[in-house]
Amino acid sequence: MWLTMDGKGAHGMEHGMKVIIATHKRYDMPQDGVYLPVQAGALGKAPLPYQSDAQGEHISGRNDLYCELTALYWAWKNLPAGALGLAHYRRYFGTKRPCAPWAKPRARIAGGEELAALLERTPVILPRRRDYVIENRKNQYIRAHGREGYDALRETIAERAPAYLPAFDASMRRTAGHCFNMFIMRRDLADAYCTWMFDILFAAEERMRRDCPQAVTPRLMGFLSERLMDCYIETNGYAYAELPVVHMEGQNWPKKAAAFLARKFGLRGRKG
Repeated sequence: MWLTMDGKGAHGMEHGMKVIIATHKRYDMPQDGVYLPVQAGALGKAPLPYQSDAQGEHISGRNDLYCELTALYWAWKNLPAGALGLAHYRRYFGTKRPCAPWAKPRARIAGGEELAALLERTPVILPRRRDYVIENRKNQYIRAHGREGYDALRETIAERAPAYLPAFDASMRRTAGHCFNMFIMRRDLADAYCTWMFDILFAAEERMRRDCPQAVTPRLMGFLSERLMDCYIETNGYAYAELPVVHMEGQNWPKKAAAFLARKFGLRGRKG
């Protein structure tokens, strides 16, 4: 069964705030009650000691394409919470409290009280922008994952949500954007975003299966969904705050930079 926080959180929310942690394996999870670990892609898998995303209304069986979004879909459809967020077992929103330089990543994770206080002042919390510096987001996506998915996503937005197309194109011309599918939103905004996003993604997937089925590769819709947040926020004019991202495992930045440059200059093929 899912868990709920006692009492009221930000904006007098009856069920408080829940930030789900999408995971596919056992991990050392934060103990703060705001966090709810959810086993993503649980359908047909050995159960973990976490909430399953294969209960109630769900898309757990599509996890190979949608990644952490199957956990989000479960929470959207089944979890009562006055505010809803998504994190990852290896990535969390970081605190703005001063931390010692030697503090471990776990100590840098933002707690429920801090997140609720921030959500009192702004309806949306996003991770700090990631900047590719030498390449805009459109070209970065195409080099890493192929053009077919990008084109299908843009065509779907133009067809189903044309008011969002100018902001989508503008965000794709920039080098920086909000990544990782991480967010925390007041529940009414989270519901509206999930309704819009999953409609776009399901339609884009259908378009690709019809027009270029060979390009429907693992994690595709998860990668595409990361390109939707900015155009949605900007088109609707929502105010938001940014928090740093805490990576629970070390980031091999030289290796990441080398792979990025290799793709940019045609020395390595796209990711799967």
